[in-house]
Amino acid sequence: MASSCTRAGLDGAEEQFLPQRVLRHWNRLPRAVLESPSLQVLTHHGDEALSAMGQWWPWQCWGMVGLHGYLLYDVNPPEGFNLRRDVYIRIASLLKTLLKSENWVLVLPPWGRLYHWQSPDILQVRLPWSEFFDLPSLNRNIPVIEYEQFLAESGGPFIEQIYVLQGYAEGWKEGTWEEKIDERPCIDQLMYSKDKHEYYRGWFWGYEETRGLNVSCLSVQGSASVVAPILLKNTSAQSVMLDRAENLLHDHYGGRDYWNTRRSMVFAKHLRVAGDEFRNKYLQSTDEADRTHYNEDWTQMKVKMGTALGGPYLGVHLRRKDFIWGHREDVPSLQGAVKKIRSLLEMLKLERVFVATDAVEEEVELLKKLLPEMVRFEPSWEELELYKDGGLAVIDQWICAHARYFIGTSVSTFSFRIHEEREILGFDPKTTYNRFCGEKEKNCEQPTHWKIVY
Repeated sequence: MASSCTRAGLDGAEEQFLPQRVLRHWNRLPRAVLESPSLQVLTHHGDEALSAMGQWWPWQCWGMVGLHGYLLYDVNPPEGFNLRRDVYIRIASLLKTLLKSENWVLVLPPWGRLYHWQSPDILQVRLPWSEFFDLPSLNRNIPVIEYEQFLAESGGPFIEQIYVLQGYAEGWKEGTWEEKIDERPCIDQLMYSKDKHEYYRGWFWGYEETRGLNVSCLSVQGSASVVAPILLKNTSAQSVMLDRAENLLHDHYGGRDYWNTRRSMVFAKHLRVAGDEFRNKYLQSTDEADRTHYNEDWTQMKVKMGTALGGPYLGVHLRRKDFIWGHREDVPSLQGAVKKIRSLLEMLKLERVFVATDAVEEEVELLKKLLPEMVRFEPSWEELELYKDGGLAVIDQWICAHARYFIGTSVSTFSFRIHEEREILGFDPKTTYNRFCGEKEKNCEQPTHWKIVY
């Protein structure tokens, strides 16, 4: 079984595979280098340690017997940032299953061309995960690399095998649920076309030069690890991409493995700092006063439920735009939302409310009139260019996650991710799992509490 690096260097399990000269030099490397997932960082330390170590670099300390394969994946183009984060958790579970037998590394799919990222004149394509997440934190859970690193290591922009995941043409017969996977004819028209060399071209996260060598369809019904036997036995490809990965279900939703992966998805430091500075300046909120101390090593952070107090403000996520078209019953009008916010401010004896919303400009102006206490993170052009739409969403979530009390929007993945963040920080569930109700909604069921598992 493959295992991960410790903070100090290597697990004992790996030591048997390495020559003493490599171990000796490995243990002399600075901690920052050991925790880096990047070969580039190591190459800056071009001393005798590196020449002794040869091919061993940090993410390989998960296996140490040689890499078997690169696992790549993509999601249905219309899906947003926060559902894609959920799909990552499912794929991480699959990778852990693979690591029990062989050494695989997950190639993180670059971000870009998302429907909700609508700011004009900003390049928002081919974005690495490090724009939004802390890579060393991800690597403490599973071995991951950025797509650019995959291109550098794998010898070119080629993916040997692409599996398009789909349902079964005959559908699912009620009462006969079973986990299964089969290679089947493609149901929908492929989003790939052959070039003059018989290679497959496609979206590939905006990397137009990338090509697939083989494409086939897998009908799948089940959790993520149902794919593992195919990857372990049915293919000899060293790079395999799972397209439409959202068709896989969670292996164990809400379990320890789920929460380990979710906890490892630490936001990038520069985004957390921006959120913290805003909290301090405009909301009189600090980690010290709010009892929301954060450990940079998520594996060392285990907070007792109910210990976090939160800043002296109400956190609100108010989803608008395309969302209200399909959720008219359980989403309030602006006036209805303001009425609820006012009653919460009075009940909680708070004077400020931070609002994260995708409302159009006219609705934002109306909110300002109806709710003068409202505070929003409104970036300058330079900040927008630096953080991009995805980074602004992260900052909004981070600020909402630190509020004394949070209320979100029904079945919104944006609100779900805030629930999880507050669960990690140690808030009382009563201050977290709340949502707005529609004016005509008869049974306003509140969100389910998914308790963190360590």
